[in-house]
Amino acid sequence: MSESRVVLIKIAGMFLIIMAGWVARRRAYLKDEASGILSRIVVDAAFPALVFTQMLRTVDAASLRQDWLLPLLPIPLVAIAYVIGLGVAPLFGGKEQRNTVLFLITSPNWVFLPLPIAEALYGSAGVRIVLLCNVGAQLALWSIGVWILHGRISRALRGLTTNIGLWTTAGGIILALAFPSVRELGNLHPAPASLGGMVGAAGIDALTMVGSLTIPLSLLAIGAQLGGISIPFRSLPASLYGVVMARLVIAPLGTIAVGMALAHFGFHLPNITRMVLVLVAAMPVAIVCSVMAERYGGDTHLAAQAVFLSTLFSLITVPALFYLVS
Repeated sequence: MSESRVVLIKIAGMFLIIMAGWVARRRAYLKDEASGILSRIVVDAAFPALVFTQMLRTVDAASLRQDWLLPLLPIPLVAIAYVIGLGVAPLFGGKEQRNTVLFLITSPNWVFLPLPIAEALYGSAGVRIVLLCNVGAQLALWSIGVWILHGRISRALRGLTTNIGLWTTAGGIILALAFPSVRELGNLHPAPASLGGMVGAAGIDALTMVGSLTIPLSLLAIGAQLGGISIPFRSLPASLYGVVMARLVIAPLGTIAVGMALAHFGFHLPNITRMVLVLVAAMPVAIVCSVMAERYGGDTHLAAQAVFLSTLFSLITVPALFYLVS
């Protein structure tokens, strides 16, 4: 099966889960506070467990020497999208929405949507690339992103010190490098013979099961949040068209063009890394954008609408762009 068809099937499957959350919210099976509860479970428990166990199992000295550049790669992706946003923003909407439009264009869904696709295409290598890129993405989101929205980053930088995703990433990498034998605890065939090994294996197995909840719960939470959004389809603002077009089409094509230019001058990335970056660059607006727009003085309504519509249309654009590249 071609990679583009795998992408289409994975996105379609994820969208069905998102729609299940949307229907549950619309029919009041999930109340207003339910999406917030699901999001907290994902952010505070499931995602940290996923990151920790994946780093523990996939990172070693050799892979880290090869992948040390990955946390830095989101910076050029943001820069390319920001430059494109500077050209698009004046054409769609007024000056009062300019910062929000720029923020939405520069903020793709870095982890929860590309993660299952990368895993289906490239296995543990794809997961490791997405998670290591997410380290730099978080730094970019809470520094450059907040600067775009609000003009000040001091509050955001303080928040980085309590970002559990970054801490668990670092903890998993350090433990994997300091105690390489620990990753064998996740392999139960043969099962550890010592009591300490059995306790460690049970702990890692428990974390793995909790981490496996990340993707379905995050998709349900996205659907539940989108279910609470009112979308006036007959009177959509011009700025929304600009955000969706730039986020799903212009920014990914710009990223591909820059990558081809760099390859022409001798800068080459491994094929899996290159394809995962294309996948991330093609992602819709990150779900967290609506929350951040509210917190830092952006247009919350525009952000919520952009999350919904870009997620919907990504069902078409992401497989098409992936087919174009592959």
